[in-house]
Amino acid sequence: MTSQKGSKINQLLRQWPEGAVGTMDWLRQHGVSKKLADWHVRSGWLDRIGPGAFVRGGDNPDWTGGAFALQSQLGLTVHVGGLSALELQGRAHFVPLGRKRVLLVSDRQERLPCWFRNHNWGVDVVHRCAASLFETPPGQSLTVLPCGKYSVVLSTRERAIMEVIHFAKTNADIEHARELMTGLGLLRPNVVQPLLETCKSIKVKRFFLWSAENAQHPWFPRLDLSRLSLGTGKRQIYERGVYDSRYRITVPRDEELPSV
Repeated sequence: MTSQKGSKINQLLRQWPEGAVGTMDWLRQHGVSKKLADWHVRSGWLDRIGPGAFVRGGDNPDWTGGAFALQSQLGLTVHVGGLSALELQGRAHFVPLGRKRVLLVSDRQERLPCWFRNHNWGVDVVHRCAASLFETPPGQSLTVLPCGKYSVVLSTRERAIMEVIHFAKTNADIEHARELMTGLGLLRPNVVQPLLETCKSIKVKRFFLWSAENAQHPWFPRLDLSRLSLGTGKRQIYERGVYDSRYRITVPRDEELPSV
């Protein structure tokens, strides 16, 4: 019996990326029952990091190892999004001071398992649902970040900046979104176009277009604005700002915009 247990765990460890979390569902798919998983924990082959979640004995995973399990083993729609995705692709203007913050975004209403929420990953992990942002996000709006022997899914730069705008709540958030846009001169219009066409947020589409045109990006003229539904009426996006008649939104005054 012990040799059979050892054989199963050896087979499992050969398929288990170092630093990645393994869920109980994933272990069962590889022939490891809960009882056997508990036995391997007592034997030191596995470490338990929460209910139904394990790592290889002695591993100290970071948040990417947990996100990998959420995406590849549990089938959640969660991905690294917004400013976090831009930072990981080197497109943020500065690295925030203090404890690092990681934003995870889900395409539908879903709750992350308690083992992920309660584990100390060494960073502040924030989870947001963005079911109201896109009808069906195009496939090319996601990319992957290699993390050693596994990878995690994150938003492309084109999608990430739209998520930044979507979650912006204050004037400071809007100013930051506009500042980030100034550094995105290499966005791909063939990715931006379908994202804008499937975007359900009038606020996001109008402010994205205004800030891109204001930044005079070379890819902006290649967009077909006639295919976009920008809604009717005015929108107050920036409190006490100036009104832009082209996009019918309030935007920061020039003197309020950060120097870039």
